[in-house]
Amino acid sequence: MDVTIDPRFNGPSDSGHGGYVAGVVAGFLEGPARVRLHRPPPLGRRLDMRRSGSEVTLLDGEALVATGASTDVDLVVPDVVGFAEAEVASGAYPGFGEHMFRRCFGCGPARAAGDGLRIFAGPVPGRRLVAAPWIPDETLTDGGGAVRPEFLWAALDCPSGWAAIVDADGRPSVLGELAARLVDPVSPGERCVVLGWALGGEGRKRFAASAILGDGGAVRAVARSTWIAFSRD
Repeated sequence: MDVTIDPRFNGPSDSGHGGYVAGVVAGFLEGPARVRLHRPPPLGRRLDMRRSGSEVTLLDGEALVATGASTDVDLVVPDVVGFAEAEVASGAYPGFGEHMFRRCFGCGPARAAGDGLRIFAGPVPGRRLVAAPWIPDETLTDGGGAVRPEFLWAALDCPSGWAAIVDADGRPSVLGELAARLVDPVSPGERCVVLGWALGGEGRKRFAASAILGDGGAVRAVARSTWIAFSRD
């Protein structure tokens, strides 16, 4: 099956947003899924999605872009961060200062409202996590009036990356793998909070997790992620 990543959904300027692309791949699977990115997903051209048993593969010609498979995603979500508290945390978003990908679909401050997700996750005072308010708009919905799954995957991406950056040495990172479980639908206009928290690291790998909380703090989606920090060279 042909798949094309619209250039709107970029992370770095010349490749697809990791969480969005992972969500597109996961859409060919049932239930919670794990998606591994093997190379930067190209934008604006046809890619080939292939299924083999319970796994799917995204190819650019013969080059492997991503692989996906069903998995379990069990996480303990930290105590609720309220919407007002997330607004305060967002004011200290590190990406307002230095940001390698200022036009990132998920967290780029150069994206306009209604174009990017504009999820600006900043440190929550006194806690080892980041949080951001998020009110998804109508452009992100499916035919049934809920936010489309690939956009929930996209929303789960960047906050976990910023959590890993804040917790570690501050080096920029790119997404290597994202595993997510969508719990309940998210409605457009819903006052959500997106959390990210670090889970340690190994060499250049950074491990983190994220969650989307809906009105009243109900968990709508959770994810765990692996990030690859840039080399110091």
